[in-house]
Amino acid sequence: MSSQARNPRFQKGQTESSKAFTASVSFDWRLLPYDIQGSKAHSAMLVHQGVISAEEGELIAQGLDQILARWQAGELEPRLDWEDVHMNVEGQLFAQIGPIAGKLHTARSRNDQVSLDMHLYMRAVGWDLTAKTLGLLSALIHRAENDFDVIVPGYTHLQAAQPVLLAHHWMAYVAMLERDLSRIDDWRERLDASPLGAGALAGTPYPTEPEYTAQLLGFSGVYHNSLDAVSDRDFLLEFLSWSAILGMHLSRLGEELVLWSSQEFGYVHMDDAYATGSSMMPQKKNPDVAELMRGKAGRLNGNLMTLLTVMKGLPLAYDSDMQEDKEAVFDTVDTLSGLLPVAQGMLETLSVDRRRIGARLGQDYTRATDIADLLVKQGMPFRQAYHQVGGVVGRLESTGRSFDAISDQELAEYLPGISRSDIEALSPDQLVKARGQSLGTAPDAVTGQIRAAKSRVHQRMEALASRP
Repeated sequence: MSSQARNPRFQKGQTESSKAFTASVSFDWRLLPYDIQGSKAHSAMLVHQGVISAEEGELIAQGLDQILARWQAGELEPRLDWEDVHMNVEGQLFAQIGPIAGKLHTARSRNDQVSLDMHLYMRAVGWDLTAKTLGLLSALIHRAENDFDVIVPGYTHLQAAQPVLLAHHWMAYVAMLERDLSRIDDWRERLDASPLGAGALAGTPYPTEPEYTAQLLGFSGVYHNSLDAVSDRDFLLEFLSWSAILGMHLSRLGEELVLWSSQEFGYVHMDDAYATGSSMMPQKKNPDVAELMRGKAGRLNGNLMTLLTVMKGLPLAYDSDMQEDKEAVFDTVDTLSGLLPVAQGMLETLSVDRRRIGARLGQDYTRATDIADLLVKQGMPFRQAYHQVGGVVGRLESTGRSFDAISDQELAEYLPGISRSDIEALSPDQLVKARGQSLGTAPDAVTGQIRAAKSRVHQRMEALASRP
């Protein structure tokens, strides 16, 4: 077949091991729909510019549609001897329409072709992962609404610090995911440029119109520089960075759920559908989904490091090293595509043990700061009050007592002017209510946080539904 014949520049072909080593079709096969989308736009531009005839363009478009239909039906298998998805499409097109297929590659290189394919693919991926992130975000907001009456110890350094609404805790993760969505919005703006028309690196002498193909493909513009167009992988690095940050947020959530579902905490219970048993110990119920939420973060970080390392020393313009971008990106896409929905399902079916949490509340020293504040209200400098109450905590802790067990003598000696009723009034619900700033944990404040987040999510979902 002439379009796939060995390049006459070479006296002999590659060895089978060399072919297998350099071929990318085993992993870039998923790009076929985007390769065809870009090829149809390129062909339409060639017709528009008079480079090929309308009849040739129509024949090419029909052939590409047939290839896509076969791919979607699972009737098309990649051929290793055709090296990559691009040459597989061209080879299949040649088999269907003959030598006219060879005109499709006029004024185009695989360098700008593969960059375009990845732009189109990442655009679709971005919207899909945005939708999945919104699903998880909505599940967190729903948890905040359902668990609004629950107060839990808030922690710093994994030590009980001050009580907070569990809803407030869930909303902290909502804030993280909203930043993730904001970052992918920013990324989407920089993704919105077509590299097609750059050719191999310098443009093309044919009278092409890159702006026309960009418009056909829904891009707002084209790259400003042809060298940059074929060698840029910033849009993939940004995506991998975004994914690593999102993965870190999911890992932190997973870690807390692992801790909270342990017998030592017992704050939450995993639904059986999101836990596994032990092969040896019949009593075990392991939070495997939450653990893998942690574990996958390392994979996402590794993919980012892979591409950063690949790109760090490459001269302009295109180098085959860049082929390594796809497996890192595809693995990250697959990881998040699986992780986000299962994390959502786990949160939606999670049960909160209100009795266990209630028994835990007050059995610590989380009132200490507020007791110091009582001394401050009497005129004592805060730092002095801090040390005064810290000494009381040390004495109580050494004898295994809580603030409720403090003696009248100790009150008079160490906390002058503070009565037992003052301390008893500092119940977890009162401590929570006292934090009334808009970002605080008071019920009214958290209600406002939930209301505002729901409004933003609704706006995002409407924008997602109405996108081009």
